[in-house]
Amino acid sequence: MGCYYMEKRFFLVDEKYEGKRLDHFLAGVEKSMSRAMLQKLCRRGYVLIDGDKQLKSGYRLKRGQQVLVYFPPPRSMEARPEAIPLDIVYEDSELLVVNKPQGMVVHPAAGNREGTLVNALLAHCADLSAIGDKIRPGIVHRLDKDTSGLLVVAKNQESFVKLSEQLQERRIKRQYLAIVHGSPAALEGTINAPLGRDPRKRKSFAVSDAGKGRQAVTHYRVLQKCSSYSLLSLKLHTGRTHQIRVHLNYLGCPVVGDSVYGPKRSPYKHLGQLLHSYKLGFVHPKSEEYLEFLVEPGGNFENFWSQVNADDKT
Repeated sequence: MGCYYMEKRFFLVDEKYEGKRLDHFLAGVEKSMSRAMLQKLCRRGYVLIDGDKQLKSGYRLKRGQQVLVYFPPPRSMEARPEAIPLDIVYEDSELLVVNKPQGMVVHPAAGNREGTLVNALLAHCADLSAIGDKIRPGIVHRLDKDTSGLLVVAKNQESFVKLSEQLQERRIKRQYLAIVHGSPAALEGTINAPLGRDPRKRKSFAVSDAGKGRQAVTHYRVLQKCSSYSLLSLKLHTGRTHQIRVHLNYLGCPVVGDSVYGPKRSPYKHLGQLLHSYKLGFVHPKSEEYLEFLVEPGGNFENFWSQVNADDKT
């Protein structure tokens, strides 16, 4: 199995894991990998207990046993140019502003190595690959796969640094539109609730207890109520991963179509979350002129809201 070229780590089973499943033990001592990935290592024969392969991830452990795990080297990943159409809102020698469609991943990652925004950008801008890293060249900020809307992309290193500084200093203006279930109690307000990893779901986030997590602040305003839904305008003060989606769920008004933070039995999961980055403003890294762009949502977002309004009038 080529183990000589793989990283190996030894673990000793203590009383805490007496009688526990092997995959539970591995997830507890090796937090950098998901339980599903660790189960796959077992099936491939990369996990040995007291020198013998253990292919069953449900094997019950005994105190004092030695567990040896071989970790395969990570697959090298490099984004390649692909001729994918781009909706370019603005472009000059320093940067471009793109309206990302819903369903497009911003950069390659495990499970999404092709068809991303970065693949399309590399085909459009020949020199983009020299900016930042190979997977996220020129990407100043990101949007979730099913969040549509405006992104700014740097076309050279100097612009990348200056735009990234603006983002860090919270000087880039980002506003979103969202269609949510229900309506907040107040027509406008601020959600100030720290975010951290959800202890029950490794890939999700949740509002953390006081004193824990990272500061996260979202300002919202109700633009329109219709039937059992509301159209909200949202402004980010901080930019944590999944911030708007988690905060709105915490408020009791999850985003329509959100398969992670929305209602479990929602009939709208096939739509993807109806969240759109509609306004983006920043200082141009070279001219130092303030630029602001606005793009209204389309696709599933527009169709859903139009239908809700039509049904409300009948």
